[in-house]
Amino acid sequence: MLLAEDDRAIRHALERALTLEGYEVTAVADGVEALAQAHKTPPDVLVLDVMMPGIDGLQVCRVLRAEGDRTPILMLTALVETADRIAGLDAGADDYVVKPFDVEEVFARLRALLRRTSPVPAGPAGGDGGGGGRGEPQLSDRQIEAAGIRMDLQARRAWRGRRELELTRTEFELLELLVRNAGIVLDHSTIYDRIWGYDFGPGSKNLAVYVGYLRRKLDEPGAPQLIHTVRGVGYVLRED
Repeated sequence: MLLAEDDRAIRHALERALTLEGYEVTAVADGVEALAQAHKTPPDVLVLDVMMPGIDGLQVCRVLRAEGDRTPILMLTALVETADRIAGLDAGADDYVVKPFDVEEVFARLRALLRRTSPVPAGPAGGDGGGGGRGEPQLSDRQIEAAGIRMDLQARRAWRGRRELELTRTEFELLELLVRNAGIVLDHSTIYDRIWGYDFGPGSKNLAVYVGYLRRKLDEPGAPQLIHTVRGVGYVLRED
């Protein structure tokens, strides 16, 4: 695990807690060190503070994603506005924890991210004999489809019609859950349990932020909305 946090007290406390929890931690103080370490020894998961001098956590995230690095990223942020959280998701982060945080929440989110991490075959991204790149999705024995959404679970690629969707790891997992249960209303607690492995309670806006961001990537002018809110219950994928 790679931890980047410029506040020395928080960095040392979190490094100690994560080490006691059984993680092998490399801790650095800024974004420049984080990128250098990530390139030198790719970690299984990254924990990045958003506000760091020089290169901040969002920039680190953008650089890694631009390089094609899909390592799970958990952001630590003191920013609580929805727009700030969306900025982190837009940069490619998979999840976030708002400061001040309970270390048990950090552990829970890390466990959920690591549970969802699985080896990804290199073929589809690098261009295979079937055309590769961003073209027409190829059939696969790990493919699911509903409401005009097609997903290749093995290659971790998804399309709406012919348009390929650029999804973070958490967005992909959320869309997969909705596609597998198309037409069925999934309540908040079920989604939290299946995606994060932990129900963050009725006061959490975490799910609403991810659903909103996924909608922005799915929606097309003139096309029906696919993810519907069932007020007071949860969400459902259907093509009206």
